[in-house]
Parts: sequence; C-alpha cells; structure tokens
Amino acid sequence: MYKLFRWAKPYKFLLTVILILSLIIPITYSYVPQFIKYVVDIVFERNLKSDVTLPGFTVAFFKTFTNPLDAALVVGIVLLVYQSVRASLLFLNGYIKGLFAEKITYDMRNQLYGHIQNLSYTYHSDTDAGDLIQRCTSDVDTIKSFISAQFPQVMHIIGSMAAGIYQLSFISVELMLVTLAVVPIVFVTSLIYFKYVRKKFDEVELIESDLTTVIQENVNGVRVVKAFAMEKHEIERFDKQNKQFRDESRNLNSAMALFWGLSDGIIMVQYGATVIAAIFLNRNGAISTGDIMAGIMYISMLVYPIRGLARIIGDFGKAIVASKRVDEILSIPDEYAINGDLKPVINGDIVFDNVSFKFDDTEKHLLNGVTFAINKGETVAIVGKTGSGKSTIANLLVRMLEYNKGSIKINGVELKDIEKHHIRNNIGIILQEPFLYAKTISENIRIANDKIDLDNVYRAANAAAVHKDIVEFNLGYETVVGEKGITLSGGQKQRISIARMLILEKPVIIFDDSLSAVDTKTDVEIRNALKSSSKEMTSIIITHRITTAKEADKIIVLEGGVVSAIGTHEELANMPGLYQSLWKIQGSLEEEFTHLVKDGGEVLE
Repeated sequence: MYKLFRWAKPYKFLLTVILILSLIIPITYSYVPQFIKYVVDIVFERNLKSDVTLPGFTVAFFKTFTNPLDAALVVGIVLLVYQSVRASLLFLNGYIKGLFAEKITYDMRNQLYGHIQNLSYTYHSDTDAGDLIQRCTSDVDTIKSFISAQFPQVMHIIGSMAAGIYQLSFISVELMLVTLAVVPIVFVTSLIYFKYVRKKFDEVELIESDLTTVIQENVNGVRVVKAFAMEKHEIERFDKQNKQFRDESRNLNSAMALFWGLSDGIIMVQYGATVIAAIFLNRNGAISTGDIMAGIMYISMLVYPIRGLARIIGDFGKAIVASKRVDEILSIPDEYAINGDLKPVINGDIVFDNVSFKFDDTEKHLLNGVTFAINKGETVAIVGKTGSGKSTIANLLVRMLEYNKGSIKINGVELKDIEKHHIRNNIGIILQEPFLYAKTISENIRIANDKIDLDNVYRAANAAAVHKDIVEFNLGYETVVGEKGITLSGGQKQRISIARMLILEKPVIIFDDSLSAVDTKTDVEIRNALKSSSKEMTSIIITHRITTAKEADKIIVLEGGVVSAIGTHEELANMPGLYQSLWKIQGSLEEEFTHLVKDGGEVLE
C-alpha cells in the first residue's frame, strides 16, 4: 500500500480535496429524493403528517406557497438550483482528479524512465525491451487510474452508504434492513472475485509483456526477417503468443462477466424485494407513497456502491500487480550506487595491472590477470579470437563493467575512484553496432551537444570519411535517417557514429570493432585523419582485421582472457603465435588485393 500511494505524497492537498468532495457529493444527492417526496406527499396528497429531512428553512419557504402547482413549481426551481450546485462540485471534483492523475503520471514516468537510464549495462543486457516499455506505459496508467479514480471512489461509497442508511432509516427501519440484506452477499462475492482477479491479472501481464517483446523484436528485425523469408514463421510465432494472450484474457473476462452478471441479478432481486416490502408497509400505513418513491431511489445509494466496491477491489488487485512491477525496476540499485568522486585530468596514460573480471552469475573469468600499459597519444590495437575478452576491456575502461581483481589506473588514479560521468566524458567508445536516432544526420552527429557549429560537424564527418556520402543526399546533412538509421548502409551508419564521437574531441577513443563495417581503404582514411587531427589523442582499436591492427604503435594479443603477446606488427608477425597465424591468412589476402588495385582504387583489367 505504501509503495502504491507514495506517488500521491507530494500532492496530499489535492488528494485531500478529492476525498472530501467524493464524500460530500453522495451526501448532497441523498436530499434529492426528499424534494420528490415533499411534492408527492405534502404538495399533491396533502399528507401533512409526512415529514422530510430537508433543512427547516427550506420547508418553511415551500409552505408559503399554498397553491399546489405554484408549490410544485417552486420546489422544482429550487431543486434545479440545488442540482446546479452539485454539478459544479462534480465538475470541480473531476477537474482536480484529472490534474492529480496527470501530475502523478508525470512523476512516475519521469522517475521510472530516469532510473532505467541509470541502470547498469549488465541489467540492460539481460532485460527485454518490450517488458520495460510495458512497465513505463500500461503499468503506470493502471497505478494512476487507481489512485486518482478508484481510490477516491471508496470515500464516495462511504458517503453514499452513510447518507442512504440515514435517509432510509428516517423513512422506515424495516425498509432499510430489507435493502441492506444483499450487502453481505455482494461483499463476499467481491472478495472472492478480488483474489481471482489479482492472480489472473498477474498472469495476463506477463503474457502481454512477452507479446510486446515479440512485436518489438519483429519490428526491429524486419530486414532480417525479409532477408531469410521468415515472414510465415514470424506470423506463426506471433499468432501462438497472441492466442495465449487471448485465452488468458478470455478467462479473465469470463470471470468478470460472471461476477457482473451475478451481481446484477442479485441487485435486481433486491430491487424487487424492496419494492414488495415497500408496498406491504404502505398498505399497513407505515410509509407513504412519497416514501416508496424516495426509498426506490435510495436503493441505488446502498446497493450500487457495494457493487462498485467489487470493481475497486478488482482494480486494486491490478494496481498492486502493476505497482509491484514498477517497484521491481525502482528497487534495483542504479549503476551510480557504486561510483567514484575524483575528476582527474585524463590524457590517455592507462595501466592494467593483473586485472580479472567475471560476471556475478558465473565462476568463469572473461579476463584473468591482464596486464599492459598504454601511453598518451599512442594508437593501440587489441586483437584476439571471439570471446577472448577484447570488448570486456573496453567496457571496463568506461566503467560499464567493474573489475573484480587487480588495478586499472588512468593517469595514475585508480579507475574505481574516478566519477563515472567524468570517465565517459573523457573516454569515448564507438560500438560495433551503431545506434542512430530518427533525426537528421546533423542532429545525430551533434547528439551530445546541439550547440556545436556546422564547421565542426563537417570536420568530424570528413575525419570519419562520410562527408562525401552525406553531401550526395538530396537534403545533405538535413537528411532524416529514419528509425535506427534504417535508410543508411551499415558502413554509413558506422562512420556517422564515428563522427559523432570524434566531434567531442575526447582524449581517449575506443573503437570496439567499429571499423569492421567499412572497407580497408576507408579504414585507412579514418585512421590517417585521426593521426593528423590530434597527435595527443590516445586511440584503442579493438579489431579482428590485422590490416587495421598492423598500423598501430602497439598491438595487444588476447587469448582466453589472458594477454599472450604485446609488440609492434613486425615483432608479432615474426613471433610464433596467434597473431602470426592470423597475419599469414589475412596478410596474403591483402598482398593479393594490392596487386589488383591501382593507386586510384580501380581494378586492373
């Protein structure tokens, strides 16, 4: 309950006003039947023994009109004014509810979205995007709806029942007891319904989350689906998940239909029993005709609120499940729970000393006693087979991951003592799989700082060897690249992502196999541009391409999470080991290709 209602804490005043209005509005309605009773019993039937619960000054005013039609007209006008006041209260209540709901929703979405942004790299690697989307949308809406609408309805029920019981007991205690006889039955069935709905809604939420994930994966991977002619398979996969969601939803809806149908039947029976009891009491002279009419109106104030309580209970079950799902995210410590507070000058001096790393859910080390040093301004290549730990080194350097043993020092300062934002502001990483936003090329390059001028954008694009491609588009740098850059080739996306990082002029740049999507000629152009643009920038190139690695000042060879060799290309190419084996394969291909290509890049006939 605390986790559910903590969202309302900043808006206690609004919630208090809503609860007060929700209590007052049904109480004010309880006097409406008294106007009807006054007209029927006193004005038309002249039953002066009949009494009403209207305020004394109102009754005294009505009695000044002796003509029945005049009296009925005056009562009608007063009732119209009274209902207008009630309508104003209803409008005010609805307006404040809407304001309250949107403020809560705004806070929830911002806090949830902000927390998701700050969760660790490891968490995002193991979590379905579709599930996170659902928690930020439908789960938030469920919580908002309950707190702002269903919960205040509890006060409405209390006010309605209290006023209804009072007014009915004033007419006839016997009639009141007959009407209340159905309340325990409806209440018990509501509790049973609540227990079932809470469990079933939890199951439906999980299935809907899986369905959302299937949709999200298929939309993102539509080109892969088409490339492998997998449309039929994906449709069948979605259909299977959709059927499961349909069946579970149908079971939930069947339970809802059974409950509402049963409760409607009980209420109709109750109406009949109350009318029969009222007629019997009227024949015995215990109540008047006006009492019968007012009593029928009061039934709705007693029975329907209890029926509405079932809906609130059901929605409460949904809100509890949604709140639990939202709290599951918020209860996960964000990555800045473990942080440093130092902000040293970073120029590219990096030392790994006996560094080891493994994930918490395994005993297998991805890195085991890795030791090497990188000097300011050096270009260092890291090569190795897939799974040897190359990308892990990159992620450790930007503190996406935290090393378990050993030491990493940046300019003599322990990496764990350096504030994460400071590290990432000084060490840039260009990933193998670039992500572009559905914005213009210019906006994508300036995504980290929209105040950068166009001259710097052009300079970064030239350094990334993508400027010539961009200017050939009809709109040039104002070309919208589409979602995830779908309108661009893989090499163009990769080069734009490189330009996006280069424009920030960070002292250390890590290329995490990000040159693999460009051809060898473009690869050389980019690396030459990097050398000429900044002699002091430290470049770390993670690659499988030996032709890229051989130009580096230093090459680090990783095998099974261990550094097996460090040296220049000439040294390693003449040393037995993995690098020499790779060079024999790739180097021979390079030499063969070189013989076929002129200086201008044209293939000889």
